[in-house]
Amino acid sequence: MRIVVDILIAFSAFFAFAGVVGMLRMPDSFCRMQSSTNVSTFGVLGVIIGGALYAGFFLGNAEMVVKILLLGVFYIVTSPISGHAIAKGAYRHGVKMTEDAVCDKYGEDME
Repeated sequence: MRIVVDILIAFSAFFAFAGVVGMLRMPDSFCRMQSSTNVSTFGVLGVIIGGALYAGFFLGNAEMVVKILLLGVFYIVTSPISGHAIAKGAYRHGVKMTEDAVCDKYGEDME
């Protein structure tokens, strides 16, 4: 079981690294925000599952498992919503998209 926990944490570290690379390579603020939000959600998901498994199997603490899983549910629900709200606020305040953008759904909604 310890190997599974370690693999989940390595999975999370990979997604955290991919998020940093995405932040550096994406052309505009909206792409960077999308990259960081999606990748951080997957990164945190591996840590939460690994932490819950560790708390359940190695520590034998069911209360800690429930708390970790509740934190995971809260994060999975709020992270995409907050990223969307920040992106919409940035768009309304005039942050420009790259010229290579294929579609602009925020602009269509505001008309």
